[in-house]
Amino acid sequence: MQNFIQILKENHLLKIIDEPVDVELEMAHLAYLEVKKENSKALLFTNAIKNNKKYNYPVLLNTFCNEKALNLSFGRSYNDISKEISSLLKMHIPQNFGAKIDFFKTLFGLKNIPPKRIKKDGLFTHQTLHSLDELPILKTWEKDAAPFITMGQVYTQSLDGKQNNLGMYRLQVVDGKTLLMHWQIHKDASLFFNDYKKANQKMPVSIAIGGDPLYIWCAQAPLPKGIFELLLYGFIRKKPAILSKCKSNNLYVPYDSDFVIEGFVDPNDFALEGPFGDHTGFYTPIESCPVLKVENIFAKKNAVYQATVVGKPPLEDKYMGLGTERIFLPLLQTNAPDLIDYNMPENGVFHNLILAQIKTQYPAHAQQIMHAFWGVGQMSFVKHAIFVDENAPKLKDYEKLIPYILNRFDESKILISEGICDQLDHASSTYCFGGKAGIDVCGEPKEIQLDKISDENLLNIFQSVDKNITNIKQYYLETFAPICVISIDKKEKISKIFERLQDHKKHFRILVFVDKNVNLNNPYMLVWRVVNNIDAKRDIFIKKDNVCIDATSKGKLEDYHKDWPLMTDCSKDIIEKLISKKLLKKDEDFFEKFEIF
Repeated sequence: MQNFIQILKENHLLKIIDEPVDVELEMAHLAYLEVKKENSKALLFTNAIKNNKKYNYPVLLNTFCNEKALNLSFGRSYNDISKEISSLLKMHIPQNFGAKIDFFKTLFGLKNIPPKRIKKDGLFTHQTLHSLDELPILKTWEKDAAPFITMGQVYTQSLDGKQNNLGMYRLQVVDGKTLLMHWQIHKDASLFFNDYKKANQKMPVSIAIGGDPLYIWCAQAPLPKGIFELLLYGFIRKKPAILSKCKSNNLYVPYDSDFVIEGFVDPNDFALEGPFGDHTGFYTPIESCPVLKVENIFAKKNAVYQATVVGKPPLEDKYMGLGTERIFLPLLQTNAPDLIDYNMPENGVFHNLILAQIKTQYPAHAQQIMHAFWGVGQMSFVKHAIFVDENAPKLKDYEKLIPYILNRFDESKILISEGICDQLDHASSTYCFGGKAGIDVCGEPKEIQLDKISDENLLNIFQSVDKNITNIKQYYLETFAPICVISIDKKEKISKIFERLQDHKKHFRILVFVDKNVNLNNPYMLVWRVVNNIDAKRDIFIKKDNVCIDATSKGKLEDYHKDWPLMTDCSKDIIEKLISKKLLKKDEDFFEKFEIF
């Protein structure tokens, strides 16, 4: 970690903050705003405090602050790694002597992939800590239940000892010796835990913080079940991860970890965890989670505490996700050979929206690949996927791509399905299970002539149908399928209002309803809000030549009986305090652009 901090500094990607900054809200708010800038930097806080008490350790936030920092953590371009994986997947039996030499060179180069265990103690044994209170653990959001460890590398092992796993799960601090484990239901560590529970045995867990930043990227990589994530580390680094045995359990963690927390989870000991403002930009609900009792805490000499901030996009996970997207494209193509490319827009928060480009070979080819997506690893969590053909603009050229999509939009080619969803998804009425939508816009434009009118005139027409409609905003009027966003003070089901609006369907193709207080002039945040707030099976209504999406908050009207979550908004008091301390620049336009409050 110290080496990487120096690399960031040499590349002008590090901002050092020596002023006292509180780990409760202040530090997280600064990092939250910093990473949204186009020229964002990592932040090193050398004077972390809590209630005016100084911690012994500095704090690093926004480690993956931009694309350059991501590549520096890899030691090379993520595109080079992707090309290497692609070439390995295409290896054939060599046909001549030269090809045989290249073949064996490639195989020999893979010898350093497996992690290497050493007998000597790791550097983290230099100092023993007595309590989690000695670590500068952040509280990110006002309504978070407590401080959370947010960039811990969680090491676990299967009951039979044959499989090892590295994951990245949040950990809520209960007291100086107790954490709560929020490993999601579909994750390998959770599946391991189920086996320990059946056997009524305590499960060993070790949490490493810091060390090589590539460890944490590997922790969130969507590898197939059963593959130890540090194999990916060895593949990227071309040298093995060096692991040292923990003191209180039989797990191994990287010897260069800055901090190591060791303990056991009792399968019969649960406590309420949350709420926590997560990467969706919403608070997750209070749930019962396993309790981790801490046995030992170690700190390396000159240790640096590493954390991340999650919430409304864009954030640090945008760049971590970019690496995942690019590096895992070749592996995804093995299950969908006609997939040319895919893109996870940052405001789609990964699983909520994916764009895919395919080489179309036959009718309904896109629908076939939709099912392949929904059946492959973490791609099975995808809620909404839009498929374009090989003639489409590049997937990241949104200015050209969106009109291309809207000119080919065809309601009859929307596939509504259902399946597992991310445990953090709040839109579905059911737990970890909900609706999905795949939209096929491959092929030629679908020309439909509309009687297009101004926002003001259309608003008057809509308000004559329902007086609770407060405002509208039309986007992409130049296309065959404009998008009309409607804010409403909802008093009845949106589906009923949509039925009544059919008398005026000559004026619209796609209607999107949002709550009355939503800013209709911020398309970036509108996309984030819409893909977060809908369950495709419940909230998408399709008619001939038009469609409606209900992205309003849900309640009893929709038979939604959970509490609709709050958004992760910054504290105005904290922002004003940071401005007064000259740690933050007051920029109302910036605050409004990313809906900070």
